[in-house]
Amino acid sequence: MTALGAERHAALQEAASRHLLLHFTRNGDAYRAGGDLLVLERGEGPYVFDTEGRRYIDALSSLFCSQLGYSYGEEMAAAVAAQLGTLAFNTNWGTAHPPAVELAERLAAVAPGDLNRVFFTSGGSESVEAAWKIAREHFIATGEPQRSRAIARFVAYHGVTLGALSFTGVEGMKQGFGTPPVDVSRVAWTNAFRDGAGLDEEEYANHLLAELRQTVEEIGEELAMIIVEPVQNAGGCLTAPPGYWPGLREIADESGALLVADEVICGFGRLGRWLGSETEGVVPDIATFAKGLTSAYAPMGAVMVSDRVAEPLLEPGRMLRHGITFGGHPASAAVALRNIEIFERDGVLENVRGLEPHLGGRMAELRSLPIVGDVRGRGFFWAVELVKDSESTRFDADERELLLRGHLPRLLRDHGLIARADDRGDSVLQIAPPLICERETLDEIVDRLGTVLAAAGEQMGIA
Repeated sequence: MTALGAERHAALQEAASRHLLLHFTRNGDAYRAGGDLLVLERGEGPYVFDTEGRRYIDALSSLFCSQLGYSYGEEMAAAVAAQLGTLAFNTNWGTAHPPAVELAERLAAVAPGDLNRVFFTSGGSESVEAAWKIAREHFIATGEPQRSRAIARFVAYHGVTLGALSFTGVEGMKQGFGTPPVDVSRVAWTNAFRDGAGLDEEEYANHLLAELRQTVEEIGEELAMIIVEPVQNAGGCLTAPPGYWPGLREIADESGALLVADEVICGFGRLGRWLGSETEGVVPDIATFAKGLTSAYAPMGAVMVSDRVAEPLLEPGRMLRHGITFGGHPASAAVALRNIEIFERDGVLENVRGLEPHLGGRMAELRSLPIVGDVRGRGFFWAVELVKDSESTRFDADERELLLRGHLPRLLRDHGLIARADDRGDSVLQIAPPLICERETLDEIVDRLGTVLAAAGEQMGIA
């Protein structure tokens, strides 16, 4: 690094420590004396580069967002420039603009079933909140205003704005923010490694569905919606056993509730389909998007609803009492349209489906490491659960602190790999590579993961 580069790096570190509040970060620790905040300034393909010129494989797609990686900037910039030169901004509050209309049409074309109506937002939490309000408006319009309760899974993450926080099942994120505005009941996550011992897949699915059915019966006609992710993020890429999703669909239909697929992470190719729920052969009543909708080249989210859900909202004189100023921003919509075009042109979904068996097989090799208790995931979305011995004993609080916030971040950075160490649930390390990754890059990711995990195991004294 040149002297000028070193001076700029130091200046950015100083400015950040004085002025920038980081999201979901222990800010005091990030800016402690002698600390060195990772500041990224350039990307290329699946790689990112920091202000000191070091290269990293972004094996997390910048928090599950950068589906296309970092080499499509010129195409996206051209789409934005053309739109800003035509119409810089217009809301969707009683008016519309061509990019929003065209994007809604394209989304309806690629979505399964009768998911034909689109409400645009600015991001994931907004999409979850909008889904709830649309569900409530639906039931008010159909003469069922008592349907004001919901069901979500334990440990599941659905956002942290106050409405979305109601559905989030990570208790540490909820404490201190008052009573949630939505009454949400919890059912079990789909963690077969921890909770499915002694059960085959069919038995485990039946066990989960029986609990859900009992909860639905207890709530009765007050139940408005059941919200789940196709693969649950918090807890570490928790997949559902075969039969679980068809069971969800059946229970929702029987109870009159709406089935909501939170596709903020799993949608737009993460599992090799436009919707992650497509891998389960089920069409939800509502699907929420964000992140991959634009491959993070612009901020945007969306909610798709079925014709059945939308129909009562289209009655003359009935207002949809929800709106977001920048929802469906023309420039963001132009980026999303180009994103879909690139997905189709460059075979992005096909790349994920084609390489999923290889990535899954390589990840399974990590089971040989003493610190790895389980490997799970789907598509380009995988996690390893970390354990302290051959009995799969969980780490205690102090051990988690040392492993997940001490050893792993340092080892990952030393080995040029961006991944996610997390303990919302059990101790896990997650990857979600850009969907444009080739076989060789995926191999490099898993090889580096193996090196990092072996070193972490040694440092934790795990033989």
